[in-house]
Amino acid sequence: MKRFMATTLLFLALATPAAAGERVVMETSLGSITLELFSDKAPVTVKNFLGYIDRQFYDGTVFHRVIDNFMIQGGGFDQQLQKKAVEAAIANEADNGLKNDKGTLAMARTAVVDSATSQFFINLKDNDFLNHRGKSSQGYGYAVFGRVVAGMEVVEKIGKVATVRKGMHQNLPQPPVVLKSLRRVAEQKK
Repeated sequence: MKRFMATTLLFLALATPAAAGERVVMETSLGSITLELFSDKAPVTVKNFLGYIDRQFYDGTVFHRVIDNFMIQGGGFDQQLQKKAVEAAIANEADNGLKNDKGTLAMARTAVVDSATSQFFINLKDNDFLNHRGKSSQGYGYAVFGRVVAGMEVVEKIGKVATVRKGMHQNLPQPPVVLKSLRRVAEQKK
C-alpha cells in the first residue's frame, strides 16, 4: 500500500504542471516574443519590470546591444539613442537559483551589484559565466527573472542582425530593431 501511495503521489507531482508565471508579449520590428516571468524566484525584479511595462516605458525603445551567440539587450534607449530616465536601481536577485541559460530573460546592470533599473537581456545561449557564484561583486551574477515561451526564432533573428559602432554604442543593430510595445498578456486580449 505504501508503495502504491508513493507511486501515485509521484505520478501526480509529475503530471501536475508547475504554476505558470505572468506572461508578457514583446512586439518588435522583427516579430513577437512571449515571456513568462518568475515572480516566485525574483519578486523584486518582476515587480520592477512590470512597473516599467505598465507605464509603457519600453514602447519605442531599441535593442541597443546585440552580440550573436551571446545575448540581445534593450530597455534603455529610444530610437534616437537617447537614454531614457529610469526609476531607482533595485536589489540584485541573481542568487535565486535560476541560471542564464538560452532563452532566459535577465537584468542588465553595471559593475555595481545592485544597479539594475530598466535594461534587460535575453540569452542566446547558456551563459554560465553570468550566473551567481558568490556574494562578492565579481561573483554575484545577473538576475534571471523570466524565459521565452514563444518567439525564440525572433530572438535568434535579432541576434543575427548586422551591428555597427556608433558613438558610445558598440554592437548597435543596423537597421535598428525597435521594441514597439511590451504588454501583459491579459492586456493583449482586450
